[in-house]
Amino acid sequence: MKLTSWKFTLWILTLVVFSGAVCSLPAQKQPSSYAEMAPIQQYLMTRDAEINLARTAAPESISRDAEVMVLGRQGYETAIQGKNGFVCMVQRSWTAGFDDPEFWNPKLRAPICFNPPGVRSYLPFNLRKTSLALHGRTRAQIFEEIQSAFNSKELPTQEPGSMGYMMSKDAYLGDRDGHWHPHLMFYVPETDTVSWGAGLPGSPILGSKDMQEHLTVFFIPVSKWSDGTDGPPMKNP
Repeated sequence: MKLTSWKFTLWILTLVVFSGAVCSLPAQKQPSSYAEMAPIQQYLMTRDAEINLARTAAPESISRDAEVMVLGRQGYETAIQGKNGFVCMVQRSWTAGFDDPEFWNPKLRAPICFNPPGVRSYLPFNLRKTSLALHGRTRAQIFEEIQSAFNSKELPTQEPGSMGYMMSKDAYLGDRDGHWHPHLMFYVPETDTVSWGAGLPGSPILGSKDMQEHLTVFFIPVSKWSDGTDGPPMKNP
């Protein structure tokens, strides 16, 4: 199974949960079937609501001076200019892996704030996938065009320190995962996850290679939502 970004890490965590290696989560609903893209209107939000939701991805000290992007009918556009090099946005379902059952789930809303290296080297994948989805490409066509863009070096490799904050208590990460846990995402060129200690007993780090986007994603749950309130507890063995 090929997964990417936030859905990728949630899938990894689900495997760990069922193996009893790291933590436990409450029983969750199984995802519904989303065989094709819904009408575009179902993926859109009002401008102010999307700006506010995007900013909940990171603590206010980061998000208040970040650029904010909102989704329009042709793709993401800048709603508010930033000052600190971060970009906050609300990801939609097609950020997931190409074979994820919720790839076209119109209810999904995943706020994230990218740091400057993430803006330069990971955000372009999101923008390209979004543009292709909104211009009517099928799932297979999106995959093919992303691969072609990477091979032709239209899309970059990951810069050192590329990461994103996903700490919004108002996120909806899908029918299976719901609001889930606040966490941080780290994007690096393809590497051995064991070099970070990811997935080892007692380690707070999870990760795996994403062959589709030629990178390795590391994921670290944190204890607080972006507003400073406590997140749901993570249980270590």
